[in-house]
Amino acid sequence: MLINSLKLFSSKLFSLSNPNPKLYIISSNPLRSGSVFAINGVRRGVFQTHLHFSSAGIPSSSDSLKLGFEKSRGVPAFGFASSEAVLNPLALATASASKARDVVDVARHYGRCYWELMLVVATSGAGFVLGSGSTIDFVGLSWTCASTMMVAASANSLNQVFEINNDAKMKRTRQRPLPSGRLTVPHAAIWASSIGVAGTTLLACKANVLAAGLAASNLALYAFVYTPLKQIHPVNTWVGAVVGAIPPLLGWAAASGHVSMNGMVLPAALYFWQIPHFMALAYLCRDDYAVGGFRMFSLFDASGQRTALVALRNCLYLLPLGWLAYDWGITSKWFCLESTLLTLTMSFAALSFYRDRTTKNARRMFHASLLYLPIFMSGLLLHRLSENQKCLEETNQDRLVGLASETQTQESERNNHWNKLRRNTVGAQACPPVAYASVAPFPFLPAPLYATDL
Repeated sequence: MLINSLKLFSSKLFSLSNPNPKLYIISSNPLRSGSVFAINGVRRGVFQTHLHFSSAGIPSSSDSLKLGFEKSRGVPAFGFASSEAVLNPLALATASASKARDVVDVARHYGRCYWELMLVVATSGAGFVLGSGSTIDFVGLSWTCASTMMVAASANSLNQVFEINNDAKMKRTRQRPLPSGRLTVPHAAIWASSIGVAGTTLLACKANVLAAGLAASNLALYAFVYTPLKQIHPVNTWVGAVVGAIPPLLGWAAASGHVSMNGMVLPAALYFWQIPHFMALAYLCRDDYAVGGFRMFSLFDASGQRTALVALRNCLYLLPLGWLAYDWGITSKWFCLESTLLTLTMSFAALSFYRDRTTKNARRMFHASLLYLPIFMSGLLLHRLSENQKCLEETNQDRLVGLASETQTQESERNNHWNKLRRNTVGAQACPPVAYASVAPFPFLPAPLYATDL
């Protein structure tokens, strides 16, 4: 009863002190919603109300109730403390949720951008480690990764400079810095040119000219061949796959100074992996690509059957790579097994997409491709054989071959000896007698006379 009386008393006091009864509304339950809504021309928001109780009891005059101010003398017996602005808790919640969504979208966008950039750097670093001998030059590895990042950033920046109008039309790219107006085209062009030249020069100084040449050629291929080709012909996907396969070869060349067949395993994996990866992405974003004016393979395949078949075929091309890495002495035999199981997993996802061409299956294949490459590279580095291990295995193999050869030689000599004895025995028995003579003291027993005895 006391609480209800307080509510009624405070409501009457507020109504008496408010000349415009339509201006504010106080909730009937201040403990659950202590908010005051502005209705007629007042800025949207809420007064945050706070109850102040005193040990002196209930106030006897209406001076103890102040809107936005506390009692100046002593401790306020009972009153409202308000913020300066009129705020609505529902609006606050909506604004907070909207800001949270914006932050998540921005984080997802930049995470995707930097994920692609760091993936390029990771493939280059993996190629450097695989191309190293028994010891890894970590300083050289750091310089190679930094230079690769600079060149890749330059290529991506030039791509966005050339495709600013196309990106502005697409939902997934319209928030990029250039289409959204956060950067100007001259700023981006100067940045891309300077960072590309710096990265290439750094590779030439800290690694070798071969690695710098591969970086410069990849930059030109991406920015000036692949980028315009996206608006001309669907073959751009395969050209882009070549671009993606060069960074691990660059890392191998930076470490070893040359390009060999052993250095082609990871680039081949990158090439064949990119086809199902981008086929799934092109199928999921085919409407967006059509709006942007990009001629992707999936736009000319309404049913999606050819897109899924191309993805499945390139997944199967990845199967022999684990065995080749083991056969060429790059990794141990365990990587062959792990790579086969990993490739079969992604191939199963591609087969599901081929049998039932839905957005769900395409997204599943896309996610499987995202998992494939990091696991494949991790296994390749984990089971890598150093030069010492290769020499040890070659020595063991030579010993095994020598033991096998020695055993085979001994067995051959033994067989020749027994064959010789067998031929002598058989020849002696097969030689027919030519005459008979009696031998004492048994004249009745014929003694055979052989030709060799004559």
